[in-house]
This record gives sequence, C-alpha cells and structure tokens, in this order.
Amino acid sequence: MKKMPPASSDLLKLVETSLDDDKAEDVVVIDLAGKTEIADFMVIANGGSSRQVGAMATHLQKKMKASGLQGLKAEGLPHCDWVLIDAGDVIVHLFRPEVRDFYNLEKIWTGPAAEDDAAPGATV
Repeated sequence: MKKMPPASSDLLKLVETSLDDDKAEDVVVIDLAGKTEIADFMVIANGGSSRQVGAMATHLQKKMKASGLQGLKAEGLPHCDWVLIDAGDVIVHLFRPEVRDFYNLEKIWTGPAAEDDAAPGATV
C-alpha cells in the first residue's frame, strides 16, 4: 500500500525535528499563508560549515522520502553554502551563516520591522 504524503503541518514538524537532531542553528519558520501560493511554510536555518549543511540536507531528504513525500527537489548540494529543499508545502533553506547574512531571506519574506515602517518625520 502506498504511503500518503504528510500534511503541511506534519511536514513542518518533521523538518523542525530533523534540524533540531542535526544541531541546526537560528531556525526560523515563516508562515507564508496570505503572502504566496508557492508553499505554506518556509524554514531557514544555519549549519556551522558546508559539511554540516550538506549532512542536514541529506538527513532531511531521507526523512521526507521515508514519510511518503514524493517529488522532492534539492538545489545547492555540490557546494553546500546554500541548500534549497522544495518539499511542496514546506520550503527549506539551509545556509552557512555568512551566506545567510548576505541574502537575508527573512527580511524579504517578513518585511521591515514595525519601527522601520514609518520614516522619521513621515505623516500618515
């Protein structure tokens, strides 16, 4: 009997558990509801080295496939500076810290902080 793929919330839990097991750093989950239709969640995390990023990506892919997920896509594995895993409802970005700082995906998807919204002297 064919295994049903996990729901997006279950897939998110699987991702978070796997990253925690692999000692990922600075894990951020962004709820994409109402922002885009490409996925339900985006997860961004750091590994301390290219080797750790690669290991986290490999472990995560194995766990996702074992859960019944099909059509899994990954980019960036040869260098492991930034690995993108597209699991459909959950998109995972794994970075080395300096690469994550450079691209700053959190700011792109969450927008400016509340205090950045109003420029000094601006009227509403």
